[in-house]
Amino acid sequence: MNTETVVTVVVGDVALIVVVSWLLGAAARRCGQPAVIGQIVAGIALGPTLLGRLPGNPTAHLFPKEVLPFLSVLSQVAIVLFMFVAGYEIDARQLRRGGRAAAVVALAALLTPAGLGAGAVQLLPGAFSSVDPRHAGGQSFLMFMMVAVAITALPVLVAIIRERGLAGTPAGTVSTTAAGFMDVAAWLVLAAALVGTGHAPGRHWALTLLLVTGFVAAMFLVVRPVLGWWLHRSRALMANQVTIALALALGSAWVTSSLGLHPVFGGLLAGLAMPRRDGVPDADVLRPMEQSAGLLLPLFFVTTGLSFNIGTLNGDSVLLLALIVAVATIGKIVPAYAAARLSRLDRHQSALVAALVNTRGLTELIVLNVGLEAGIIGRGMFTVLVLMALITTFMTGPLLSLIARRTTPGPAVKPTALTGSQGKLTIE
Repeated sequence: MNTETVVTVVVGDVALIVVVSWLLGAAARRCGQPAVIGQIVAGIALGPTLLGRLPGNPTAHLFPKEVLPFLSVLSQVAIVLFMFVAGYEIDARQLRRGGRAAAVVALAALLTPAGLGAGAVQLLPGAFSSVDPRHAGGQSFLMFMMVAVAITALPVLVAIIRERGLAGTPAGTVSTTAAGFMDVAAWLVLAAALVGTGHAPGRHWALTLLLVTGFVAAMFLVVRPVLGWWLHRSRALMANQVTIALALALGSAWVTSSLGLHPVFGGLLAGLAMPRRDGVPDADVLRPMEQSAGLLLPLFFVTTGLSFNIGTLNGDSVLLLALIVAVATIGKIVPAYAAARLSRLDRHQSALVAALVNTRGLTELIVLNVGLEAGIIGRGMFTVLVLMALITTFMTGPLLSLIARRTTPGPAVKPTALTGSQGKLTIE
């Protein structure tokens, strides 16, 4: 296939992906789910799970092997931009604002599923080796499974909170802040697991860790203050901050990839290091970066769908899926509810928090793709974990509806979760 043909096929694939993702995203909204759920389903439908099963295997013709690297590059750019936005939206003041309740929920809803996941790997090694015999059993695999069952998708969670009208309520504030804490911790553990794989050839993992630590320090101690000074100069008011943000995100992703980590870590780090305006994300930076990531994200879902094939599931895979869904769901919902109750939220708000933090969605898919590309898991385990992510995300909407029908907020719960100069959560 020559260059002109490759360009033609890639352009046509992008057009097809955008249209199908838009249609299924709109359908998901009509079903009470976030649009991203429909986009994920679109990616899977265009892969071997659905389209590839039709006569003549249309998937192979639409997405030939020669064009996959180009689609993969575009999808990685989308994820880097998405992670930049995720990092840029994390506000230290918002993390403090949730107060003690968010910290307690985050601690319980992160450590419990992570511990259960590690226990399952250690106590039932045969269940994992039967699905992924080449990778199960190593230290990196253990750490990866801890992250896979414990992650919470902050962006999808925020979208659900907005669509359900929960913004500003105790449940919305606590769950959002707790998810921010959990995501940062989970990404740190995943980075440690990736370093342990020796992903950077020819470099000892200890040297890789040292270089990564130095780069993180440089981003916060040098790059951030220099950018802040530059952007606040009077003659820099006309500077295009979006260009700076884009260069920072892609440059940081290049560095982390060169150091042996995945580019997504660079995007997240760039978002955290990008200077804010008066301590909050600048809408003139956030909006175009968010829109750019949103336009390209369907490409990521399709590249994920091409690696996902539900037809490969067998009896062992189904049993492992049931085990992982149970660990991931019970390990999140039960401790989150208990922690919220201990923090003096009422039953209704505690139930909402528990249902919300069980959302995984896009963030989980990014984690799974990182693990697959780094060789920590194989395609069989990847398929099982993608199904777990879909199941736990799909159940969030029905759970919230069930809670709304069966529980009525007590009159003592105020609609605003923030009172006082110290930003502590107050439930009278």
